[in-house]
Amino acid sequence: MNINTTKKLEMKAIVFNQYGTPDVLKLANVPVPTPKDDQVLVKVFAASANSADYRLLSGLIPRLIGFGLFRPKDKIMGADIAGRVEAVGERVTRFKPGDEVFGDISGTGFGGFAEYVCTRESVLVEKSANLNFEQAAAVPMASVTALQGLHRGGVQPGNRVAIVGASGGVGTFMVQIAKSFGAEVTAISSTKKMEGLRALGADHVIDYTRKDFTRSSQRYDLILAVNGYRPLADYRRALKPQGTYVMVGGEGRQIFESLMMGPLVSRRGGQTMTSLTATPNADDLSFVQDLIEAGKVSPVIDRTYSLENTAEAVRHVGAGHAAGKVIIQIQENP
Repeated sequence: MNINTTKKLEMKAIVFNQYGTPDVLKLANVPVPTPKDDQVLVKVFAASANSADYRLLSGLIPRLIGFGLFRPKDKIMGADIAGRVEAVGERVTRFKPGDEVFGDISGTGFGGFAEYVCTRESVLVEKSANLNFEQAAAVPMASVTALQGLHRGGVQPGNRVAIVGASGGVGTFMVQIAKSFGAEVTAISSTKKMEGLRALGADHVIDYTRKDFTRSSQRYDLILAVNGYRPLADYRRALKPQGTYVMVGGEGRQIFESLMMGPLVSRRGGQTMTSLTATPNADDLSFVQDLIEAGKVSPVIDRTYSLENTAEAVRHVGAGHAAGKVIIQIQENP
């Protein structure tokens, strides 16, 4: 691709100019970006929709963290991408045109819901041959969040680990990574997702619609609540005296309670109540890719949407019913 052409090339992208529901996401033609000296231009073949995208639309948290007080500063969402390097800046040393890459670009301004995106080389990892682009796009944010959540909880071989919300994008990676670390995993989700969780290697599965795991006699070394919805007291009841609870996402009440009350509980000794703010990390992503190559982890894909139907993909993720990752096919790989 000639990035120095006099006539600016255009690409298809999903843009949003205001906060709101997924209906504000619109397909548009926009200029293809030009990479800066430390950036690569990636031709995107697949992206994934995350709950972070759905929350970004609401505008509440984005306004608080400087994403745009009245309107979003970055008009194109999308954190997880998989594609091929099309052009590189002068200071780029790790990649060259033609390399197949994937990564979480949320720390560099998003932009994944588009046919091309510019991002720093430091956030990308070379894609292994045993992953297609759709599978690779499912991996970055969810798997790294899962890995960092397990590290935050100090998981050890033989630990009894309960994963609440185990069937979603983060949860399916968390089950598999925890098993690869030698943990005894209890996966908690809804009725129709039990068999899928067993297939991922969960030692025990609990249908939360039929059984309250916090009121059983079982106690856990580590509880990871992915988008948890229960009060801290419930999780404390299910923990061992020296156990750890990690909140990985959630709604306003859970976030407030974890941030305010968690440190107070932890200071008393015994149980630790903490939360995770996951950050993109290429080394962690490479670690997960090694697990995938070793056959210990596989990305789980719920369904795939076209770029034109990105709003529906984000809506599906926001409804909380996805079993695994939701993929957006940006363009076909020739």
